[in-house]
Amino acid sequence: MTSSKTTHPVLYRIYQFFVALKAGLPPWVGGKRGDLTAADEALVTSILTTASQQHLFYRMPPNDRRHALAVVRTLQPSGYRQPALMQAALLHDVGKSLGQPILHRVLIVLLEAFWPGALSWLSGVGGDPAVIEKIPWWRRPFVIHAQHAKIGATWAEAAACEPMAVCLIARHEDIFAAESTEEEKLLAALQWADDLN
Repeated sequence: MTSSKTTHPVLYRIYQFFVALKAGLPPWVGGKRGDLTAADEALVTSILTTASQQHLFYRMPPNDRRHALAVVRTLQPSGYRQPALMQAALLHDVGKSLGQPILHRVLIVLLEAFWPGALSWLSGVGGDPAVIEKIPWWRRPFVIHAQHAKIGATWAEAAACEPMAVCLIARHEDIFAAESTEEEKLLAALQWADDLN
């Protein structure tokens, strides 16, 4: 299963749940501990060239790091090599590292599909990390889900990522009608690769 476009989103998230669960298991029961290969690490350092940018990548849980690398490896063979797009591909979900357990991710998809009003209510608080820390623990992952693009863009800007990368991270979940600007073309490419992984 490689594409959420060809699979119902709920089924795809359930699949992702089990992949992520396996990543967190110890090796003796089939997990991989989320370790990156030398090739993975070389790719990360070739795209994220400063320690602060790399810190953002490594603060993500193993399943999100693998997802980000898969997005990059989907884009590159298709001819996309723009530095800003590659940075955005690696860091587009970094805002989720504030705390979004995989079980909540599955619940979010189920609520999106069957009860969007409840999800809207649960996630209806501003995206300031200081405010998020004051939200009850059970509600926090829903707010992080809604605000992760904004949070990630703020962090990427502070880490001196390319300005276009910051824009792409901030907008990576936007819906837009046309690809009339360079930013929108890169955004469409990021969303395409993200959806495939």
